[in-house]
Amino acid sequence: MRLRALLETDALGLRLLGGEEELDRTVRGVMTTDLRDPSRYLSGGELVLTGLAWRRDAADCEPFVRILAAAGVAGLAAGEAELGAVPEDLVEACARHRLPLFAVHESVAFATITEHVVRQVSGERAGDLAAVVDRHRRLMTSGPAGGGPEVVLDLLGSDLDLRAWVLSPTGRRIAGADRALPDGAGAVLAGEHLAATRSGRRGPHRATVGSTTYSLFPIRNTGRGGAPAVREPRETLLSDWLLAVEADAGDWPAARLDLLQGVTQLIAVERDRREAARAVRRRLAQEVLELVQAGAAPAEVAARLRVAAPVLLPGLGTAPHWQVVVARVEWGGGRTAEAGDTPGTGAPGTAGTANPTGTAGTTGTAGTTGTAGTAPDTGAMAQALLEEILVDPAATGPDPADRIAVAHFGGEAVALVPLPAGPDRAGSGAAGSTAAAPGHSSGDGPGGVATGGDAPDGAERADGTDGTDGSRGLHADTLLAAVRAPLSAGLDGDGRLTLGVSAAVHSAEGLRGALEEARHARRVAAARPGRVCAAGHHELASHVLLLPFVPDDVRRAFTARLLDPLRDYDRRHRAELIPTLEAFLDSDGSWTRCASRLHLHVNTLRYRVGRIEQLTGRDLSRLEDKLDFFLALRMS
Repeated sequence: MRLRALLETDALGLRLLGGEEELDRTVRGVMTTDLRDPSRYLSGGELVLTGLAWRRDAADCEPFVRILAAAGVAGLAAGEAELGAVPEDLVEACARHRLPLFAVHESVAFATITEHVVRQVSGERAGDLAAVVDRHRRLMTSGPAGGGPEVVLDLLGSDLDLRAWVLSPTGRRIAGADRALPDGAGAVLAGEHLAATRSGRRGPHRATVGSTTYSLFPIRNTGRGGAPAVREPRETLLSDWLLAVEADAGDWPAARLDLLQGVTQLIAVERDRREAARAVRRRLAQEVLELVQAGAAPAEVAARLRVAAPVLLPGLGTAPHWQVVVARVEWGGGRTAEAGDTPGTGAPGTAGTANPTGTAGTTGTAGTTGTAGTAPDTGAMAQALLEEILVDPAATGPDPADRIAVAHFGGEAVALVPLPAGPDRAGSGAAGSTAAAPGHSSGDGPGGVATGGDAPDGAERADGTDGTDGSRGLHADTLLAAVRAPLSAGLDGDGRLTLGVSAAVHSAEGLRGALEEARHARRVAAARPGRVCAAGHHELASHVLLLPFVPDDVRRAFTARLLDPLRDYDRRHRAELIPTLEAFLDSDGSWTRCASRLHLHVNTLRYRVGRIEQLTGRDLSRLEDKLDFFLALRMS
């Protein structure tokens, strides 16, 4: 229990004198003392009750409070029966040591407070806790939609004084306490949980973010939804939810741990309900994408889309635009190049591509097959992860869970994402429209995700919009911005996730091209280093498409020949020739713009460029040499 709960219990007669910001401390016991040094009897977390008989003068307060603070007690409650009022010097000492201080009214016996704390902390409320879980169960199952996980977590807070959150494998908050998690805490907790589960440690797992300790309970699939209850461990690693409780469960009794496990089972039932509803959208996506893959007539695909659109976009009055996202999960600890990595070799499953089933414990090398009973269903894993990543309201609009349809074919998952059609969207995102805005083809962002700068009016921006109606669709860098860290922690040393994103298309005729475009983009992402990588359609129309497929030794030799003389000179003379070269190329060789950007006089810039040409033997007035430097910088 927490100090705040004691203060809110009127029968205890406690009055707060200081330490309001520390009221969330946990009380693990109670001790009554009038010893000047009670440290030998303290283990931390106690509420210390004292009648102040130890105090002879004001000088006694500081050492007494210092001893309590060093022992880690939760708070101090001083009785008013002996002195009539709590001395001001004790109030000041507690404030200096950030120790919460309460005054106990003379009419309240210490035994009353002790009995209340012991009853709360010792587990004598086990019958009440069982009733709490039973009430949770009734609320979860009452009515056609049930109460949902929010009801369970609200009761955990009100009845058990536990703050808790339900988190997805990427740290997305699904349900939880009214007080939000600290920024970034969800991703850290999800990463810790994934890493602990992957290593085989039994839950609950303990994680610390800042100064706060959390206990992490896996929420296992029950088998009543769309997925079987018993699955390959790595498959559940990347799809199961988790319950994060703001407490250290390491010293909990078995009864309380069992109750929390019961809560996770109730939440799993709610997830099954959501999975069952999503299964309809999966079937629709499977039918549409099978037609697209088989090269069916556009009229047949369009007819199937007309059936799917009302389910995916209920209430939509006009035909939507569509976008395709392809994901693949590979296991085995390191990247093995796919036979289908080279762009233009066709879709997975056709000649010249990787076998989509992969090999158990490997990365899905071309031409191999999984071992029966041991190979994880990588397609199902990719499907679960893709649904999780795409269920981002910022990316897909209101009620995103009703707007995503993901199917899987062997080892890859394919998402069919509907986008509301804007008034000036016609044809703007057709498949094959791959013109890239400046700054969007670098591909050198963290984790291999392309990063972009500001685009001119009408060009695609880094958030995937065109700056007009804001609905052009998903973009590779925004797709992974919030999930790269936890997924990298969960996959580290054992697997990879790669994604490809197509442009938006406005008709059934464009879906075949969008599917191929997304698959080609995913192969570009697969050629990059990093555990979680993505690439977008805009990268298929630039040099970025070619750079990942240059052999590493060729890349190193090329960049060393051009850039090592400049780096060596910079180390010796601090001349900043490399930054000058980058700025000069970014300024399209304009002396004025480059000098202004670097805050240099033009003559100084000319001297530096001359030194670059002298050291490398190249001429920066020639297009060929500019291009070589540009590629060397991108590959370095």
